[in-house]
Amino acid sequence: MKSRFNGLRSKAVKLRQSGLSIGAIERELGIPRSTLSGWFKSIQLSTKQEKELQRRRNEGLVRAREKAVVWHTAQKQQRIEAANESGRQVLEGLNTQDPHIIELALALLYLGEGAKTNSVTSLGSSDPLIARFFVQSIIKLYDIPTQKIRCFLHLRADQDPELLTQYWANQLQLPTTNFGKASIDVRTLGRPTYSHYKGVCSISCGQVEIQRRLMYIAKSFCETIAPDISET
Repeated sequence: MKSRFNGLRSKAVKLRQSGLSIGAIERELGIPRSTLSGWFKSIQLSTKQEKELQRRRNEGLVRAREKAVVWHTAQKQQRIEAANESGRQVLEGLNTQDPHIIELALALLYLGEGAKTNSVTSLGSSDPLIARFFVQSIIKLYDIPTQKIRCFLHLRADQDPELLTQYWANQLQLPTTNFGKASIDVRTLGRPTYSHYKGVCSISCGQVEIQRRLMYIAKSFCETIAPDISET
């Protein structure tokens, strides 16, 4: 029994010999892959034709990867937007001007990032937003005079202390006179720094009482949410 596609056999063979894949011919002519496979069994492709077929396969893989990247990027963006929206709903339910909420947030930040072993309240960060939150919060909550806040930069060997002192002063809304001499890590000599990295800024307000208060708040809050059941 002849296939109803026999009238297209000659065209299909020519397309195959030109270097088209079976899948491409199937899509172009609408002929089932099983039929095409039977027709092409006796076709011996030249080295040139094999190379052309491989080139087309490679191009197809590149296009498929590009489409996959676009799809995954779009899906990731949708997930990010959904997370942002749920986060906005949380913030809308909070009074972010309430000093108790600000202090709780500061305490939890300090529990994770602040200094606990020395006799000052100090925090170091490479993230300007975290550093700015720390400075503005202690000023607002504890009425710390601006001149009492001291900052020290920890930089890599190829970074400019003067330029980065000005950068951090702008980020923290503090005068450059609040900054001490920068510390340079000589171990980084000869190793270029990423442009987005601005070093670590260590900030201190010199009052250990604040450190003790923040640690008590943070630990007590965590224990309230997650009590140690082994003690019961």
